[in-house]
Formats: sequence, C-alpha cells, structure tokens
Amino acid sequence: MKILAVCTGVARPVPGKSYKTGIFKTPTDAAIVVDREGLLGDAICNRKHHGGPEQAVYGLGSVDLDWWSKDLGRSIEPGTFGENIVIEGIDSRSISVGDRFETESVLLEVTSTRTPCATFNARMGDPGFARRFMSAGRPGFYCRVLRDGVIQAGDPATYTAFDGEPVTMPELLRTYGRNLSEEDRLRYLAAPISDKLRAALTG
Repeated sequence: MKILAVCTGVARPVPGKSYKTGIFKTPTDAAIVVDREGLLGDAICNRKHHGGPEQAVYGLGSVDLDWWSKDLGRSIEPGTFGENIVIEGIDSRSISVGDRFETESVLLEVTSTRTPCATFNARMGDPGFARRFMSAGRPGFYCRVLRDGVIQAGDPATYTAFDGEPVTMPELLRTYGRNLSEEDRLRYLAAPISDKLRAALTG
C-alpha cells in the first residue's frame, strides 16, 4: 500500500457564487508538510465547516476513484473531489472511525466522513451531484494528525483497523443529522469520532 497522490489547492471563486473555495485541488509531486491543521499551503476558505484539527486531512481510496470514473464515464483524477490524499487499494466504504494510516513520517486517524454541500455541486457542475454522492456511499474520510511530518506521493503506507466496534463511513453518512438509538449512540461515542460529532451526541 502507498500514497498514490497528495493534493493541495488555492482559493478560487465558486462558479456562479460570490465566495471562494479551496475544493479545487491538484496533485503535487513535492513533499508536503502535514501538521495538526492539515497540509501546509492548502487553502481552506470556510473554516466553520472545513479544516481544523479534527478534519485536517481528507482522504479517498483508489477504489473509490476507479468506481467514480466508471460511474461517470470519464477519468476522475486525484483532487477532483477536494481530497488531500488518495491511498492505494482503499475503498472508503470499509473505513471506520479510529482506523489509522501511517507513513514513515505521518500518522493519521480517521474521525468522520465527508458530507457533500452546495459548493461540491458547483465544483462538479451538477446541482444534483451531492445527492448522487450520498447515494453512492463512498464518501471518503476525514483524519486528525497524530504525528506531524512530511507526506509525498509514492510514500509506503500501512493501514491499522480500529480495534473496537466499527462505525463505518457509509453508516456515518447515512445517519447524518438523524437520531440514533441509544445502542448506536454509545457505539459512536466509544470510537474516536470528531469533537463536533461527539458534542452533538452528548449535548
């Protein structure tokens, strides 16, 4: 397993809108510093909903991109969905909160899933793409950075599954904004979920 792509972006206007976004990301061959706030030099324009220590790095698997390329009938290049990293052989449907990805330098821990928004629709040029993304159930995963370092395309990576009861990315996407059973609420809280989600479940 390895890091297939590392992607960063600069602030760009959202088509048809009056604000800017950092969702337009492109792969780089350079080694990028990663700290608790994410990839150095990567634009994050709306910090209410994006970025921060609990969503420092957004990842997708190569299996996800291959699936989308087939589904959309065109090649989906790394960075198209705003992801920072693409990991070889990973299918985000099987990723759970607490799973870890480690390179020689960096250690990441999965905290939550991506939920699509209107900016994502605009980026894809399709007002219905967020719904399509939700239905596909391949949402990718946000990570916190447990160990700062440098990351680069081609870096070998190892995957370690969370050793507790899993809370998968498709499940998080499916239950977003919905009431949970007490059993599920306790299972979510037993995993190292993002602070925002934890607060919502304990408030």
